Amino acid sequence: MLITHEREKLIQAINFFVRNTKKCGKVKLFKLLYFLDFEHFKQTGRSVTGQNYFAWPKGPVPVDLNNEIENPMPDMAEAFQFQKKPIKDSWALDITPNVEFSERNFTKREMMILKNLAEEYKNADANSMIEATHLENLPWDKIYNQDRKKQQIIPYELSIRNDERDRLIKIVNDRQELLEKLR
Repeated sequence: MLITHEREKLIQAINFFVRNTKKCGKVKLFKLLYFLDFEHFKQTGRSVTGQNYFAWPKGPVPVDLNNEIENPMPDMAEAFQFQKKPIKDSWALDITPNVEFSERNFTKREMMILKNLAEEYKNADANSMIEATHLENLPWDKIYNQDRKKQQIIPYELSIRNDERDRLIKIVNDRQELLEKLR
């Protein structure tokens, strides 16, 4: 399996959130990754982990990661132990890191967003995380409630307000021009 830069960031972002927040099961983790990716996209025009998020009833879900947790790829299986724990009438996913956290693949901006999210949601439970992603006019709400596109992909572009879109387009264009000059 080819381990990409985004894949390494995904694994290390999971590692970071599990280590730096309480009660970080699957639901909370998925919402933290969503906030990480969409906030970074809003600031730079790029996600951190490369995940696509879909509008499910309880909020945004990175479907590929959701599916992988059932049958982890070797790098994910090496990095984490996933164990289902019974709770009330259901179960919760307990995630235990097997590797140390490394920030070497993250930019300063990405680390700042990771730290801010971990601090803001340190003690939040799954239901609070669901509520936070369901706020009116956030990307999940726009797709799930406003457009009624249930189970559909949530475009990253929805994280950008119209007045911010022009600024982001300029950043992306400037980056493209720089890359052309470097070639």
